[in-house]
Amino acid sequence: MQLANFSAAMTGNQTFELAGRPAKYTVLYFYPKDNTPGCTTESLAFRDHLDQFTALGAQVVGLSRDSLRSHESFKAKLGLPFELISDPEEAVCNQFGVMKMKNMYGKKVRGVERSTFVIDADGKLVKEWRSVKVNDHVDEVLEFLKTQP
Repeated sequence: MQLANFSAAMTGNQTFELAGRPAKYTVLYFYPKDNTPGCTTESLAFRDHLDQFTALGAQVVGLSRDSLRSHESFKAKLGLPFELISDPEEAVCNQFGVMKMKNMYGKKVRGVERSTFVIDADGKLVKEWRSVKVNDHVDEVLEFLKTQP
């Protein structure tokens, strides 16, 4: 599936642009919120395996609705060596269809469904995981990338 081009603000005073990325693959992971247990664990797993992603020609980028300021703090706190996209207006979240009604402490809330997408250099979606469970997810993504040409 070919994705529409988009650009979005990200940490490091950079702008993410889907078109023209130098990486063979982009691993774009959507997570609900900075500094929460699951999101911290997931981000640390991507950080700890970044060398393996890089060796496979993949760029890792995280995305949530948090502000750039929150992202910069989260990135520094965890020592994340990759950038985080800020999507407070939910434009990218809506493009990927990750906004869902969820139960939180017995209440219905609208939030980001933890999801990961692998996008090739031409902007084509080649794999997606939705309703991601954090444990072993990064290994699943790496295993998929190892099967790609």
